[in-house]
Amino acid sequence: MGQKRKKILLLGGTSEASQLVHCLQNNDSIEVIFSLAGVTKNPVLPRNVISRVGGFGGVTGLIMWLKNNQIDFLIDATHPFALQMTNNAWKAAKICRIPFLNLQRPAWQKRDGDHWYEVNSIPEAVKVLGHRTLRVFLTIGRKDILLFKENIIQHHYWIRSVDKPDDTVLPSHAEVIAARGPFDVQSEYDFLKQYHIECIVTKNSGGQTVYAKIDAARKLSIPVIMIQRPVMPQLPSVSTMDKAYQWLMSHLQG
Repeated sequence: MGQKRKKILLLGGTSEASQLVHCLQNNDSIEVIFSLAGVTKNPVLPRNVISRVGGFGGVTGLIMWLKNNQIDFLIDATHPFALQMTNNAWKAAKICRIPFLNLQRPAWQKRDGDHWYEVNSIPEAVKVLGHRTLRVFLTIGRKDILLFKENIIQHHYWIRSVDKPDDTVLPSHAEVIAARGPFDVQSEYDFLKQYHIECIVTKNSGGQTVYAKIDAARKLSIPVIMIQRPVMPQLPSVSTMDKAYQWLMSHLQG
């Protein structure tokens, strides 16, 4: 009889998670279960890998799921702003006594020519926008749009999203553009020019997939309200897909 395959739960939502799945899916010694939160209605799921979409029911639900599915390793490669999921995963892994790793890509760093207003939250970003009417490219995800509707109504917003946000959360002066990245610098430059964007509101998600808009904003001297990441707990973490792969291989060999 062959050696039992190790089971890995990979919490996805980033390009690094997809890259890691691709590296692991042909390894005969492991079985990968790829999980997404379900924020996007029609997510792109990896082929030839078991996938699941949706929450676990908090820490308690995740603990039960890990035990019922006999998971050997838990890798959290969710979005850098998915603080609750990361916390839940870390706590559940400790209780279940299984190796845990957080894969978190580095945050963007301000460069010469960038005009950033760095804030720590969505409400702070709302305040920084101020009262002078602006043409704003709002790229923060669908869940946080409502605060801009409730607090400042004079601005004109362009919201680019894979799925159209619910009309109830949209500001009165908002145009939704359906699109799925990644986008290159030239297309972002053209987008900002076409709509005469005067300010960008975004999250410091890091990585290259959506960085082109920052490059384009620098070229056009457009200010960016940059929402900084939440403070993560101290936990086992690496910054690249390659390091996550090496971590897993070393545990498998050990």
